[in-house]
Amino acid sequence: FRGNTRVEEACEMYTRAANMFKIAKNWSAAGNAFCQAAKLHMQLQSKHDSATSFVDAGNAYKKADPQEAINCLNAAIDIYTDMGRFTIAAKHHITIAEIYEAELVDIEKAIAHYEQAADYYKGEESNRQVVFRRGSANKCLLKVAAYAAQLEQYQKAIEIYEQVGTNTMDNPLLKYSAKEYFFKAALCHFIVDELNAKLALEKYEEMFPAFTDSRECKLLKKLLEAHEEQNCEAYTEAVKEFDSISRLDQWLTTMLLRIKKSIQGEGDGDLK
Repeated sequence: FRGNTRVEEACEMYTRAANMFKIAKNWSAAGNAFCQAAKLHMQLQSKHDSATSFVDAGNAYKKADPQEAINCLNAAIDIYTDMGRFTIAAKHHITIAEIYEAELVDIEKAIAHYEQAADYYKGEESNRQVVFRRGSANKCLLKVAAYAAQLEQYQKAIEIYEQVGTNTMDNPLLKYSAKEYFFKAALCHFIVDELNAKLALEKYEEMFPAFTDSRECKLLKKLLEAHEEQNCEAYTEAVKEFDSISRLDQWLTTMLLRIKKSIQGEGDGDLK
């Protein structure tokens, strides 16, 4: 028993030291001390406390050493998944994805962690808070779709946008968003093949009649017509009109420019 008591005391001292390092903004030292505490908690068979300390270590390292932060968060995820705590593991996968996005700029790895988070949220749907978890899964999937499209993995993006659109169109609270997802799926189709985009548009209107009256659907029809006629000016005018009411974000601008480049004599490659 005495041995365990000494380990517990050491744990407590590492945690106190870590918190003092945090106050001093010595983030690497704080992360290291939390890591030591985590390892001792594991020695004491205290999985929950070990995972918590690894998360604290990850949060400290985030400010100084992004890769070490990821290592600590992965250690916490391993413990949580071993305990069957998949929702909390999903949350930490999202944190890792965000580090890859913002700090390390490794989009492929960010995608992998968003996908894993979505899988864990979906796997927990049989439990309580189904709506919350499904919403969290959808948020992760939409991140994956946006990046997939940017990386020209259009089929993957289309599948996700259609899946999320179909999941939300029957939900009274979320159905307003469905038009956006079908719009983005159609744009991905459009970049690959004009005929595919036409067929997809017909399918989305049939599945979700409210889509027909949306500004997004009307824009798609104008763009398809301009593309068919190889009319660059009409294409630009339609985009400009849409943008005057609903501002285009960076993703939409990128996709619309990619489509425009397939029109002969596209001009300066601008949308406005």
